[in-house]
Amino acid sequence: MLRVFLVLAFFLLNLQASSCRGGYDSCKQKIIDSKSIVNQSLQFPINKYQRVVFSTTIPHAKILKYDPYLSLYLIEDKKGFKYPFKINYNLTLGTACVDKKMAIEGKILKRQIGLNSFARYSEPLFVPSLLLTSCCSLEGIVTPRGIIEKEYIDRFVRVKEISYADIGIRVDDKKNCITIDAVNPFIKDNPFRIGDCVLKFDGKKVANASLLMRKILFSKIGSIHSLTIKRGSKLLTFKTEAKKRYGGGYLSDTFLEFLGLSFDKNLYIVKIEKKAQKYGLKLGDKLLQINQKEITNEEEILKIILQTKNSSNLLFERKHFQFFVKIN
Repeated sequence: MLRVFLVLAFFLLNLQASSCRGGYDSCKQKIIDSKSIVNQSLQFPINKYQRVVFSTTIPHAKILKYDPYLSLYLIEDKKGFKYPFKINYNLTLGTACVDKKMAIEGKILKRQIGLNSFARYSEPLFVPSLLLTSCCSLEGIVTPRGIIEKEYIDRFVRVKEISYADIGIRVDDKKNCITIDAVNPFIKDNPFRIGDCVLKFDGKKVANASLLMRKILFSKIGSIHSLTIKRGSKLLTFKTEAKKRYGGGYLSDTFLEFLGLSFDKNLYIVKIEKKAQKYGLKLGDKLLQINQKEITNEEEILKIILQTKNSSNLLFERKHFQFFVKIN
């Protein structure tokens, strides 16, 4: 039995080694053969008859699935490609940013933290491209905002419906602590505060902000979770319900999305959920001020919203007519 195991292990090692022959040069050729980059569009095969497309515009193909947060599409590929890019589940010794002409080796300096902070690389990135191992296994995709890591691509391909969970916090790694740096003021009785240090999720220690946000985002909406935090000298544990996430990534994320309002980069309303129809707003209305403070970008909205306790006065403009809306 041991001999059979050793022979099998030796065979698998040789098989893996043979599949990696040629290194990143073979990966460049695979990108060319699979037509994964066409006219600056990224559309790589993930299985024989399906491709993942990263695009901020709707692709001209049969769309099977769409993730608006990450601008990912799963499309049908009738012609098919026999050797799709497999997501890497094994320990890797290195990666490279690869397109049809170049392969630049490096490493991830900072992991992707949820939908708000994509991964950063040690070397200059070129867009579009794939982050690959020397065996051409997928580690991530390179977008204008950074690297979308394999865990998010894998989940996108696997789940039937695209949604993410939210417990009303945004976090980052600061001073050896997973620090809460934004709290949704529109979630009733939100127990968390800016500056809280997260120690445990569902009773287990979490290593970093990247892992914590994946646990939260990939949770089932409606599920109950516990977070243990350090606030000053106190250790506190709170129970919280995973609600639906409405913003982040390539969508606006100002916490106003939780109330049903989404904006483009120029602060025009691009989406109004049913729960926000009571405000009498229309698509195309432009946000000018919050609580008498002028705003010019999404970051300024979030900064003011984080100071909100109960309600805010928003100034909008519609066809040169300005009006206030009170939200809570």
